[in-house]
Amino acid sequence: MQNKYPIGILGATGMVGQRYIQLLADHPWFEIAWLAASDRSSGKTYGEAAKWRLDTPLPDRIAKMPVSPADPAGAPRIIFASVDAAFARELEPRFAEAGCAVLSNSSAFRMAPNVPLVIPEVNADHLYLIEEQESRKQSGGYMVTNPNCSTIGLVIALKPLEERFGIEHIFVTTMQAVSGAGYPGVASMDILDNVVPFIGGEEEKMEAETLKLLGKMDAHSVSPLQAGITAHCNRVPVIDGHTECVSIKFKKPATREQILAAWDGFKPLAGMDLPFAPGQPVQFAEQPDRPQPRLDRNRERGMAVTVGRLRPCNLLDWKFVLLSHNTVRGAAGATILNAELLASLGKLESVAETVTRA
Repeated sequence: MQNKYPIGILGATGMVGQRYIQLLADHPWFEIAWLAASDRSSGKTYGEAAKWRLDTPLPDRIAKMPVSPADPAGAPRIIFASVDAAFARELEPRFAEAGCAVLSNSSAFRMAPNVPLVIPEVNADHLYLIEEQESRKQSGGYMVTNPNCSTIGLVIALKPLEERFGIEHIFVTTMQAVSGAGYPGVASMDILDNVVPFIGGEEEKMEAETLKLLGKMDAHSVSPLQAGITAHCNRVPVIDGHTECVSIKFKKPATREQILAAWDGFKPLAGMDLPFAPGQPVQFAEQPDRPQPRLDRNRERGMAVTVGRLRPCNLLDWKFVLLSHNTVRGAAGATILNAELLASLGKLESVAETVTRA
């Protein structure tokens, strides 16, 4: 017998919703018990409502499940949410007020002072902020967010360097996969044989979220990292995997060997036995032409960040290239890992009972 938490997926028919379903198929802690999407999908079976786009079959059990209205009535008390920010601003607080733990991939509340923006390897202590939410005090429900898909790879690579050397300036240019735009995403005539040097709101998200994630808890709020950051964000004709070119200036001198040692020794979740936690969150690729999306995006089931091309920077101190899987580590997998961390800390027990399955 195995006890699992029943979870619901809000925005189940979208690309991140589909990735939740794929990644949770055999999860040892969570079981999909409820699916919700837009009004046009409500009342249909999931197989009828969703145009399945992933490279593994849609599980039969999920295909036969009904799609429910996006309403907390009848929903499980743990919700994985991935809806457009405009809808999230209305829906996510309603679910939290109804007593649900809302684990969100939306940008709507990432920068809210009392909502934790969390990467478990980076700033698990920021989860304290859920206790500052009014819904937590009234119904037990709360909201937790994970970062933008381009931010998360950058911050995981920066965290061990910031801890050891301090960071003064960050310059990052992204080459972002089309799956980051959802489905149907960017029109083929716009992206094939092309690079689009604009993703609405992306640069602002990267700059603000990075400083919050690397900031420190100060009493009842987060004090952002005091560093300068600028981002250039581009869409490129790659299906999955965001590539980023990074230059950084440290507060203390660092050698190549010290930087590599910082990445190699960065294993903050070791011993916690979280199913989706990568054993080696930052992996260095020695080859001069790596990382590459096709070759490196699936390391550690898509949950690791691959870095390479570490070399001195003539403008700042050091520069390197990183790659992360944008819909796994940067979206659905990030939400799942946040939920695992909350479960390990006992923060899901207050909102949900486990279900038993043979």
